[in-house]
Amino acid sequence: MAQEKEGLGEQALNKAAEIGLSSQLDEVENLDVHVKTDPFKVMGGEVDSVNIEGKGLVMQKDLRTEEMHIQTGKIAINPLSAAFGKIELTHPTEADAHVVLKEEDLNRAFNSEFVREKLQNLEVQFDGKPTTLDTRKVEFHLPGDSKIALRAEIVMRETNETKQVAFSAVPRKSPDGYSVSLEDVQYSEGKDLSSDLTDTLLEKTSELLDLRNFELEGMSLRLKALDVQPGKMTLQAQAHVEQFPSE
Repeated sequence: MAQEKEGLGEQALNKAAEIGLSSQLDEVENLDVHVKTDPFKVMGGEVDSVNIEGKGLVMQKDLRTEEMHIQTGKIAINPLSAAFGKIELTHPTEADAHVVLKEEDLNRAFNSEFVREKLQNLEVQFDGKPTTLDTRKVEFHLPGDSKIALRAEIVMRETNETKQVAFSAVPRKSPDGYSVSLEDVQYSEGKDLSSDLTDTLLEKTSELLDLRNFELEGMSLRLKALDVQPGKMTLQAQAHVEQFPSE
């Protein structure tokens, strides 16, 4: 909706929602909220729709989304709160959401301090002996064919020896609807290194792709489908909205 065609009430609601959403994010390149309604509907406690479009939103765990789009249908609001520029739902509502993740952003998240700490001091069995491994570097790729690929450089503390492990896997929706499971693992390097290590890398990948990482205050997401293309991954989800964040 063009800015000049929006009423003052819509502009106030848009701005308040943008400020509330931005306050929950570490970084925001662009965030637009469009509330479709008119003064008479607002007075009756009704909004036709809310459309949220974001680009370059950095969520928790240093995880950046290339795009995020949330679209509601008709919602019921508190007209008194709306008079003060706040969207306060009187009933929860459902919305459609989609999140686009780029390969380079997932790579950055894998090499963030938060995730790197989780990949150090790993106690595994190697050649029948307990061994401590540190992960020096992880490369995450989306090569196409609906697959993800991981390559990691591993240092064995006991011998200071460096090894490589590399594998691909197919991401699929987990039964719980919140997360992504990685199946059909195929090794290209380091198959004999340690299944414990591979399991840990798979687990951390699933954790990064958990939809709860992308939830905003008052919203929960359930995964409906995912599409993996070369260089990017798109998550389609159902959003249950209890409230919109406010400033």
